[in-house]
Amino acid sequence: MDSEPLSINPGAVTPGSRKKHHRRWRKLGVAVLIVILLGLALVAWTLWSMTGRYAGLIYTPGDLDQVPERPVAVVFGAGYWPNGRLSAVLQDRLDAALELYAAGRVQKLLFSGDNRFVDYNEPAKMLEYALSQGVPREDIVLDYAGRRTYDTCYRARDIFQVPPVILVTNRYHLPRALKTCQVLGVNAIGYMSDRQAYPRRRLVWYWIREVLATWRAWWDLYIYKPLPVLGEPLPIVVEVVQTELN
Repeated sequence: MDSEPLSINPGAVTPGSRKKHHRRWRKLGVAVLIVILLGLALVAWTLWSMTGRYAGLIYTPGDLDQVPERPVAVVFGAGYWPNGRLSAVLQDRLDAALELYAAGRVQKLLFSGDNRFVDYNEPAKMLEYALSQGVPREDIVLDYAGRRTYDTCYRARDIFQVPPVILVTNRYHLPRALKTCQVLGVNAIGYMSDRQAYPRRRLVWYWIREVLATWRAWWDLYIYKPLPVLGEPLPIVVEVVQTELN
């Protein structure tokens, strides 16, 4: 009797294919684990950058007597309302800068803000407020092209050629501002401007936005390196710079 030919089931799982299947899953698992670890490392780096990394360079209103004297305070602009009233954030930054000035911690105030639109001028609003508080006009310098933190720090170095400075802004913003100045070669410390309780929802949004801005700052500082609006140099307190150089 002729024997029947052995039939081969194409769907059968052979030991070799089973091993290949397991190897693929192992590789996928390793890849997923690497992505998770990288994600956790990114989160940890971001939290460290936004909290503890520059803590030693940040002074609070309670530390006013301990703030080192610097020739210039750089004050970052913020929004104001259509009726001309300063936002709470901007008024706090200005009040903090005026504290430093009145205490003799700084001699000049550099107000940097956005002025891209005809009906919107942050530096002019900041100047108006400072003059109303008795600051002499000759001690105020305006930067009309401080559209972003990166632009403000870049122009402080290249246009205004600042000596060591105190950065005046909010707690959530100071680490990114200090990092930007550090990489650009600006000698800076920070003075925290928070003076009032901002609405919780708005404060949460500020911190969330700051996470994205921190990543953008890293990209700009190390990869993209964009050029802000530049022009002729307008050095601040040249006599202080010359004294230090001598």
